[in-house]
Amino acid sequence: MVDPVVQQKRLISAKAESFTESVIREMTRQALLYGAINLAQGFPDFPAPEEVKRAAAAAIAADINQYAITWGAKSLREAIARQMARWQGLSVNPETEITVCCGSTEAMISALLAVTNPGDEIVIFEPFYENYGPDAILSGARPRFVKLHPPATPESDWIFDEKELRAAFNPRTKAVILNTPNNPTGKVFTRQELKFIRDLCVEFNALAITDEIYEHIIYDGTRHLSIATLDGMRDRTVTINGMSKTYSVTGWRVGWAVAAPHLTGAIRKVHDFLTVGAPAPLQEAGAVALSLPESYYQKLAADYRARRDLLLAALQEAGFRAFVPRGAYYIMTGISAFGFPDEAAFTKYLVKEIGVAPVPGSSFYSDPRDGAQQVRFAFCKQLHTLDEAAGRLARLRKTR
Repeated sequence: MVDPVVQQKRLISAKAESFTESVIREMTRQALLYGAINLAQGFPDFPAPEEVKRAAAAAIAADINQYAITWGAKSLREAIARQMARWQGLSVNPETEITVCCGSTEAMISALLAVTNPGDEIVIFEPFYENYGPDAILSGARPRFVKLHPPATPESDWIFDEKELRAAFNPRTKAVILNTPNNPTGKVFTRQELKFIRDLCVEFNALAITDEIYEHIIYDGTRHLSIATLDGMRDRTVTINGMSKTYSVTGWRVGWAVAAPHLTGAIRKVHDFLTVGAPAPLQEAGAVALSLPESYYQKLAADYRARRDLLLAALQEAGFRAFVPRGAYYIMTGISAFGFPDEAAFTKYLVKEIGVAPVPGSSFYSDPRDGAQQVRFAFCKQLHTLDEAAGRLARLRKTR
C-alpha cells in the first residue's frame, strides 16, 4: 500500500515545496489572534488621500468596471510616463514601455518569468523582501544571495562588499534584483553603489530589475536615484513601482513595470496570461493620484519621518539596537540585549506578552541563522498607534 503522505507529496511541485508561506502575512494573523499592535506587515492604518478615493468612487459610478486594456489604462500609463520624467528625468513611451500590473508584486514575477530560463541565476541582496527568493525559484532561476552588512555605527549605512558582489556575477547571471529604498533595511543605494552594479550588469550582459516602491519615502536629505538613469542602463533595466506605499492603498493592487520595448513586449505577454489586467476603476484613480502636487510628496516624507523618529526612540529606549533607515518605513533591529536564544522565541514573546507584532529577521535571509538576532518593525501607522506600541515596548526594559 502506498503511503498517503508520499501520494500527497507527489501532487505538489518541487518549486512550491522549496519555500514557505509568507512570514510577514503570518505575523498579521498572529497579531489579530492575540490582539497585538501590528508593526509587522507594511500597510498604513490611516486613510488614503480623499481626492484619490473620490476618483475611484467616481470611476465606479461612471461604469468603468470592465477590463481595461491589458497592459494598462491609457490615462494611467501617461501619468506614469509624466512622473518618470518629473522625478527621474527619464523619457518613457507609455504605448511601448509601460505595463500596469496587479501590484508591484505581480510586476516583479511577470518580469522574472519574462526574462529568465532554467539555469539562469538572479543576484539578490539580503536581507531581502521575502518575495524575491520565491519569485526567482518560480521563474526557474537560481537565486544568488549577496550580503548587505549592518551599519557599524548609528551614522553609517548597510553596505555590500564589492568583491562579494562581483563573485556572485558569472555568465549564467540574468539579472540583479535591486530594492531601493530598501525593505527591510531602509537603505537607499548611493550613486557610487549603483555605478558599481551598473558596471557589473554591462560586463556580464545582465539586467537590473529594480523595485522602487518606496521612492518618495526618504529622509535626512537622502535622494533616490533610479539605476535606469545611468549610462548603459536605459535598455537593460526593468523599473517596478506602484500605488501601494506612496498613496496608502496597499489593497488596491495597482503597480507597473517600465522597460525598453523589447523587454516590455515579453512582460506584457506574461502579465496577460497571469492576471489579464489590474482593476479598471482603480487605474483611473491612479492617474489622479500621480497628478498630485509636489507638496503632497513633501508632506508624505515629513510625516513618515515623524513616525520613524517616534518609533526609533521607543525601540532604543527599550534596549533594541535599532538601525536608522534612510528610506522606506521599516526599522531593522538587533535583539541581543534581551537574552532570547533566537528571534522566533523573542517574536512569540513580543506578540503574546508585550502585545506588539514585528517580523522575525530570519524571514529576510537565505540562511535563517543570519537573522536569528534581528526583528523588523513597520512604522506606517498613526502616531497614536505608535505611541501605544511605545508604551508596550517600554515594559521590555523590566525583563532584561
